[in-house]
Amino acid sequence: MDLLITIAQFMLSLCILIILHECGHFFPAKWFKTKVEKFYLFFDPYFSLFSIKKGETEYGIGWLPLGGYVKIAGMVDESFDTDALKEEPKEWEFRSKPAWQRLIIMLGGVTVNFILGILLFAMILWHWGESYIPTEGAKYGMVVEELGEHLGLQDGDLVLSVGSKDMDRFESYLVKQEILFNEAETLVVKRNGREITLNVPENYTSLISAYENREKSLFTLAYPNIISEITSGSNAQKAGLLAGDQIIGVNGIETPFYVQFASAMSSKVSEEVNIKYLRSSDTITTSVMVDEHGKLGYFGSLPTDFIEIASEKYAIGPALGMGCEKSYNFIASQIKAFGQMFRGKIKAQDSLGSFISIGGMFGSEWDWHRFWNLTAMLSILLAFINLLPIPALDGGHVMFLLFEVITGVKPSDKVLQYATMGGFFLIMMLMIYAVGLDIMRLF
Repeated sequence: MDLLITIAQFMLSLCILIILHECGHFFPAKWFKTKVEKFYLFFDPYFSLFSIKKGETEYGIGWLPLGGYVKIAGMVDESFDTDALKEEPKEWEFRSKPAWQRLIIMLGGVTVNFILGILLFAMILWHWGESYIPTEGAKYGMVVEELGEHLGLQDGDLVLSVGSKDMDRFESYLVKQEILFNEAETLVVKRNGREITLNVPENYTSLISAYENREKSLFTLAYPNIISEITSGSNAQKAGLLAGDQIIGVNGIETPFYVQFASAMSSKVSEEVNIKYLRSSDTITTSVMVDEHGKLGYFGSLPTDFIEIASEKYAIGPALGMGCEKSYNFIASQIKAFGQMFRGKIKAQDSLGSFISIGGMFGSEWDWHRFWNLTAMLSILLAFINLLPIPALDGGHVMFLLFEVITGVKPSDKVLQYATMGGFFLIMMLMIYAVGLDIMRLF
C-alpha cells in the first residue's frame, strides 16, 4: 500500500507537469495557425493505451511514462517522422512559420513550467505559510550527526554564519547548501557562549554530495528527554519513573537529549535496560523492561516545549514575490551544481537519478504540502533541463532558431534531423545509465 501511494503521487505530479508543458507548445502553435497532429501524455511507440481524434489533432495516452509530446506538422522532432519533409513546405507547417513564431512555440513549454513553479511556490506560502526555528530559538543547540562531526561541530553548538551568509534559521540543509553551491570555507558557531570559527575540510563538498549522504543531516535539534506522562500499568511505572523525570543515560551511554536516547533504544526490544535519570537534584539509576514495541511506556515532552518556532503568513502579493525568489534560488543552485560537477568537486553520478529516485522523494504517506512543493521544484527543474542546448530538447531547437535569427541562415532539415537523432540517443543513454544507477543503489 505504501508503495502504491508513492507511485500515485509521483504519477499525478508527472501527469500535471507533462500536460501543462505540452500545452505550452500546443496553444502557441494553434495561435500561429500551425497544424498539431498529435498531443500525447507519455510516449506511444507501436501502440497507445487511448486515443481520440478531434479536428486535426489526435489526443492520446501512451504506455511509456518517460515524457509526452505534441507532434507539430513540418517539425523535426523525436518522432523522426520525416516523410512530410520530402515535400514542399505547406503554409500550416512549422517550418513555414517565421523564426520568431517558431521560437515562441519552442519556448512555450519551459515558460509554462517556470510560471507553474513560481505559482505553486506562491500558493504554498499563501495557503500554509512558513514555519521555522530561529537559530537563537534553539535553546539547547544541536545534536551532531556523523557528517557534522567531520565538519568539527559539537553537541550544543549553534551555527551563526556559513561563509558570508548569516544563518538566522536552524536548518541543516541551509548549511549544506552554502558549502555545496557557494563554496563556503568557514563557519562561525556559538559554543558555550563563545563564537568559534571552523574551517570547512578539504574535499568536504565531495563527502556531503555523495549519493548515500544526500539525505543525511549535519545536525538535528537538541531537546531534553523529560517524561510528561506515565502510561498506567507500563514498565516505566513499575520501575518507579515519574512525570518530570529527565532521562540522561541508557546502559552507560550518555543521552542528554532525546535524539540520542532514541538512537540508543533503537535496537532494544523485549530486553532489560539500565536507565539513568534526573529527579530534582538527584541522579538515579534503575532497570526497566523494554516491551515488544521497543517502548518503556511513557510520553515525553515535545520539542515545542523547549524551542521558539517562528511562523510567517503571506498575502497573495508577497507570496508571489517569494515564489519568484524561491524559483530563482532553486535555478541558481542547479547552475552552481553544474559548475561544481565540471570542476570535479561533485561527482556527476552522485547527482544523477532516474524516475526511481524522484518517485521515492514523495514518501509513503499522502502529504499535499510535500506533494505541491516537490511538483514546484520538479517543474522548475524540468524547465531548466529542457533549456539545455541539447538537440531533441527544447533548448536544442531554441539554439538552432537563435542561430537563424542572428545570422539569417536557416539550418537544413537534414542537419536538424541528424542533430535531433544524436541528441535523442544521448538522452536515452543518460536515462538508461540513471536507471541502472538507481537499480544498483537498491541493492
